[in-house]
Amino acid sequence: MFPNLGIPELAILFVIGLVVFGPKKLPELGKSVGEALVNFKKAFQKTNNNNNNDSQLPE
Repeated sequence: MFPNLGIPELAILFVIGLVVFGPKKLPELGKSVGEALVNFKKAFQKTNNNNNNDSQLPE
């Protein structure tokens, strides 16, 4: 997804996030983003499974 994102870039993003959102809000924001990614992944897999099942139905 982000092939050229190394440790220095991640550190810069973390510092920017810390400045913008503050130290108290950052863990809460990270948790929300993580939950959103998990839900997106589940929905994507469910859609793919439905599409695969539809293509296997006899016509």
